[in-house]
Amino acid sequence: MTGTPKISLRGVTKSFGNEHVLTGVDLDVANGESVVLVGPSACGKTLLFKCILGLIPPDSGSIKIDGQETVGLPPADREELLRRTGMLFQQSALFDSLTVWENVAFRLMQNRGRNGAMSRRDAKQVAIQKLADVGMDAEVANLLPADLSGGMQKRVGFARAIAGDPEIIFLDEPTAGLDPIMTNIINELILDGVHRLGATVLSITSNMDGARKIADRIAMLHGGKIIWTGPADEVEETGNPYVDQFIHSRAEGPIETIMTPA
Repeated sequence: MTGTPKISLRGVTKSFGNEHVLTGVDLDVANGESVVLVGPSACGKTLLFKCILGLIPPDSGSIKIDGQETVGLPPADREELLRRTGMLFQQSALFDSLTVWENVAFRLMQNRGRNGAMSRRDAKQVAIQKLADVGMDAEVANLLPADLSGGMQKRVGFARAIAGDPEIIFLDEPTAGLDPIMTNIINELILDGVHRLGATVLSITSNMDGARKIADRIAMLHGGKIIWTGPADEVEETGNPYVDQFIHSRAEGPIETIMTPA
């Protein structure tokens, strides 16, 4: 990796009482790179996302974005940082009472940054374009999330994640609960959207086929640390028994309890 990483983690720790979840995470993500984070259930992957986003403060360690330390940022600076990011949540996390376009444009209309909030008219136009980018017709814009299938809700969630043309996109299990066909469709949309934006992407997925498809690099979190990272096309040949057990979903191996990764 050359130049300053877009995201740089050093010695990140987080505990809850006697439960030590993150015990010293080191990870760099280059500008424009797509890195997929894998690991056993409850190993701290989503917690690490929350630490990077500043939703939960780490106990110790450094989290830098473009070389700027983000741990301990004042609220106004944190808000400015978050405006440069987009997030697709595992369950899409759409607002039931808002229409599809209002969900997509929610942050645009709430933005209190330098340029202020976008008008509803302009925000709706942006939302309709982003919906088109994920293969959805304009007629969908006025529907409610309850009117959509799970796959369509994922598309709306991704449209919301890219609505502000973010520099960094976080994807938490983007294809969880989807059938194989819709999984491939969502992965293709992610690839297309990321390439169009030139964004840096950090993802969590339990679908190894999807990980290989959308990742430049895969990193495995286990025991609170990154135990392996490397090119996606080398994940089958790591020689690491933890990685080997995980990617082949084997019950026997050094990971004592292996469940459906999350």
